[in-house]
Amino acid sequence: MDKRNTYVRMLFIDYSSAFNTIVPSKLVIKLETLGLDPALCNWVLEFLTGRPQVVRLGNISTPLILNTGAPQGCVLSPLLYSLFTHDCVATHASNSIIKFVDDTTVVGLITNNDETAYREEVSALGVWCQENNLTLNVNKTKEMIVDFRKQQREHPPIHIDGTVVERVVSFKFLSVHITDKLNWSTHTDSIVKKAQQQKFGLSPKALTKFYRCTIESILSGCITAWYGNCSAHNRKALQRVVRSAQRTTGGKLPALQDSCTTRCHRKAIKIIKDNNHPSHCLFTPLSSRRQGQYRCIKAGTERLKNSFYLKAIRLLSGCCQHTDSTPATLIMGMDGN
Repeated sequence: MDKRNTYVRMLFIDYSSAFNTIVPSKLVIKLETLGLDPALCNWVLEFLTGRPQVVRLGNISTPLILNTGAPQGCVLSPLLYSLFTHDCVATHASNSIIKFVDDTTVVGLITNNDETAYREEVSALGVWCQENNLTLNVNKTKEMIVDFRKQQREHPPIHIDGTVVERVVSFKFLSVHITDKLNWSTHTDSIVKKAQQQKFGLSPKALTKFYRCTIESILSGCITAWYGNCSAHNRKALQRVVRSAQRTTGGKLPALQDSCTTRCHRKAIKIIKDNNHPSHCLFTPLSSRRQGQYRCIKAGTERLKNSFYLKAIRLLSGCCQHTDSTPATLIMGMDGN
């Protein structure tokens, strides 16, 4: 979005009873395509078919035999669902389909107001859902548009099965509140309120453990994604929760800035070591004469300057300097030299 005349449309898909609509025979075909052993595929088919189900409410209902879906609450079901939807991928380079079990999001980068690729992607997803027995819940599906252009235009709505998808200004995505302005006040207000509600009459030692296990996880959830672009007001509100916890526990607790730094460093190392990570390509090595140094495009906005990627590379390098030949690049030394 640092490029001129671009904006982003995000479609947050909601499926109706996604786990319950898996067709075992289709799943097994996909597992075989992925190269799984036939004996394992047959075991999965046996596991998912002929399952008796009853309802206990005082008395027990007549058993019903199920031959579709995956058992909810079963450890294996999320993995099976992910494998079932592995072929749901973007067909255009300007789009991405982000999946986390049954949470699916279509993200389209729109350039020069040409939404053709994005709209074709949404249509293709609808066709894929029909072919795989998944039903889109249009009433719960939402769309968000992130547009920072000075001269904005009206954005025609997206239709699914003849129904207009509601456009929202904020959406809770995997426990993180994202807004169309990419600010984090809504998210930080939410986690501060949630953290302040967690109070128990325990000993200082137990309270410290409780804070590290519960409160800190609330405050630092996905912190690498949002903390860098938090406003000073947001950070002060978050840190007040930490100081309040310190007074209660009577001990020193790590600042959120330190937690963010630690997690950014750890995540960056994982990305660099994983060639299959979607963000691996953003850490581009320089020539062999500069071993351990990585190139990153110059940030044109404060949003990108404060993002995880630039922070992570600075942490790994310990230095930041411009090249003579390419002023628009940053050179980061992985070894800190």
